[in-house]
Amino acid sequence: MADIISEYEDRLTSKIVDEVRNNLPKGASDAKLKKIMEAVSEEYRTAKVHPGESVGLISAESIGEPGTQMTLNTFHFAGVAEMNVTLGLPRIIEILDGRKALENPMMEIYLKKPHATGKKIEELRQLALRIKETKLKDISTEFTINIADFTIEVKFDREKMKELELTMGKVLDAITKQLKGYNIRDNKDSITLKSRSKEETFNDAYKTKEKIKDINVKGVKGISQVLPVKREEEFIIITAGSNLADVLQLEEVDAYRTTTNNIFEIEQVLGIEAARQAIINEIFKVIESQGLNVDVRHIMLVADTMCVSGTLKGITRYGVVSEKSSVLARASFETPIKHIINAALVGEVDNLNSVIENVMVNQPVPIGTGLPSLVVKLQEKKGKEK
Repeated sequence: MADIISEYEDRLTSKIVDEVRNNLPKGASDAKLKKIMEAVSEEYRTAKVHPGESVGLISAESIGEPGTQMTLNTFHFAGVAEMNVTLGLPRIIEILDGRKALENPMMEIYLKKPHATGKKIEELRQLALRIKETKLKDISTEFTINIADFTIEVKFDREKMKELELTMGKVLDAITKQLKGYNIRDNKDSITLKSRSKEETFNDAYKTKEKIKDINVKGVKGISQVLPVKREEEFIIITAGSNLADVLQLEEVDAYRTTTNNIFEIEQVLGIEAARQAIINEIFKVIESQGLNVDVRHIMLVADTMCVSGTLKGITRYGVVSEKSSVLARASFETPIKHIINAALVGEVDNLNSVIENVMVNQPVPIGTGLPSLVVKLQEKKGKEK
């Protein structure tokens, strides 16, 4: 068996050879082993990229063609308002455009033991409520303005505060930290806010009344909904809204597995390599959920293109396209007149190194058979006739 495998070591990478060796069926005959190694060798040979092959175009076609078969729907979590997940083509566009503001940002929060086991359901529920953002308007029944002295009165729902384990002291602390220039008076079941400015107008008071409704009094900012769900043998918390930096600070959270669908947040918190892997994972997840099949290397190339500069850039005229060295390539995407005029003003030179610009000027494309600079050096035969 070892002799048969060693015959293919010069044709395959050491990683593939080791993987085949570790996954061989027990008691396989030499004939069956030979057949397996031939199949693996042929698969590897056809998967290799040839020198001069237009990998960018092939990747674009390989992702674009299945994209025409994708659905345009949005998945809704049953029983939870405002919890939707963007799927299919809209999600692919969202990722490739490098959008910072997602239509449906969400997180999958994995928990450390014993919280992940779900044995204490009440503790899990309380943890989920601690993560969910609670705004001042969520625990209030009424916001009013006294037009005589422009004071703002906020009346509280005591039952709601008790359910969320909020005291008046905690609420006052949160308001004091996030609202400057106001004196706050505690009236037991309500509070009164009065501006320190003597030039306060009704319009100013109205703007302040609307502003304080969104003051965060508890939970992680940006997490509007939480849903504990069981996945295999453990419980995780799915959220509507995303705030990776603050969620990872919670001691109950497993920071190694918790993730978000917001690629920009991943880049800011974990770095560009993590963002690259997140792009691959997210695109592959969408394609797989649609029942389609795309070679992961095409997705990897797209992720590399978006992250190669060290910062995350979408495939738009403001992102990846704006950095192309070719004037004609930039002009072919969008706003051609602007690009050509700007290039002419500074005397920019286009070396015609890529596909698009050569097609535009009707000359051979420098890839594949159009790459004459690709030379193969042949070894001289031993014992050459004199």
